[in-house]
Amino acid sequence: MTQGFSFEILAEKGHARAGVIHTPRGDIATPVFMPVGTLGAVKAMTMGEVAAPPIDAKIILGNTYHLYLRPGMEIISAHGGLHKFCGWQRPMLTDSGGFQVFSLGQRTLRKKLATIDDDGVEFRSHIDGSKHRFTPEKSMEIQGILGSDIAMVFDQCPPAEATRAEHEQAMARTSAWARRCLNWRRPAGQALFGIVQGGTHLDLRAQHLAELAALDFDGIALGGLSVGETPQEMYRVLDAMVHTMPRTRPRYLMGVGTPQDLRRGVAAGMDMFDCVMPTRNARTGTLFTSEGKIAIRNAIHKADTNPIDRNCPCETCQTTSRAYLRHLYLAKEVGYNRLATTHNLTHYAQLMAELRAEILAG
Repeated sequence: MTQGFSFEILAEKGHARAGVIHTPRGDIATPVFMPVGTLGAVKAMTMGEVAAPPIDAKIILGNTYHLYLRPGMEIISAHGGLHKFCGWQRPMLTDSGGFQVFSLGQRTLRKKLATIDDDGVEFRSHIDGSKHRFTPEKSMEIQGILGSDIAMVFDQCPPAEATRAEHEQAMARTSAWARRCLNWRRPAGQALFGIVQGGTHLDLRAQHLAELAALDFDGIALGGLSVGETPQEMYRVLDAMVHTMPRTRPRYLMGVGTPQDLRRGVAAGMDMFDCVMPTRNARTGTLFTSEGKIAIRNAIHKADTNPIDRNCPCETCQTTSRAYLRHLYLAKEVGYNRLATTHNLTHYAQLMAELRAEILAG
């Protein structure tokens, strides 16, 4: 285990658990939703707003692939890492770039713009078409420069329509690459999580979990979900797999999802979640409430003087009506994005706090 990194379970109810992840930069109460800061920024928000109550995020994400391409490692290195570059003082997790490389590669394979082999992947930038190569060592080097508190192994993430043979190949590569990531010398205090693949094949998931759980990772993630399978297929995997993951290490469900997904994930025994949904949906007009989601563009809100959610403590709900938000959205006022994102991130933070409180209360 990485020095300065540990996980403590405080309470359990069924498979659900509440705990604390201890890191050198601060503690993270679990279960936790991690806002996504793809380019070193949570879209439409300042870092101060993300850190302040009621969002009060204890950890956010940075994206290895996108930050490598723009602004580039030279600039981030000159600042002393991603924390100083973007002004975030709390813990941060960086993905490995694997999902982005392979998802973008799968979109462009017909044009032969991505080539995968057992050593790594060669791809072209989605920004300018320039050619690059990621290997497990390159991903770890980048994450070391970024200086994240939790790094992820470089993995191969197949699409939902992949064949069983393709999943088996991705598992073999991910396991081999995971060992190479473990062998890389990381910055002091940087934890490393392994990623379990296997699609919706429960036997493959169990096989891959056993391989990775035997290695000295600080935490274990489930990858390759929410990539096109139905929610019911994902829940089947969660219910069968999560409680079999190592009990004493944090469990991370990558890229998921809706409030219902989070509830199901917590009930199955997951500790950590991330997804672009609350921020992306906010910008496209979908807002989450305690009574379900609403589309703010709809005419029903044209003269509605009520807040988005009477039960929400966010600034938006305390000061702004649905009618005003609809007006801002339709007028394409940039202030709408901040108000809507503030609300959606608060909704997710409140949901996780409520689930944690319920587990602690038994």
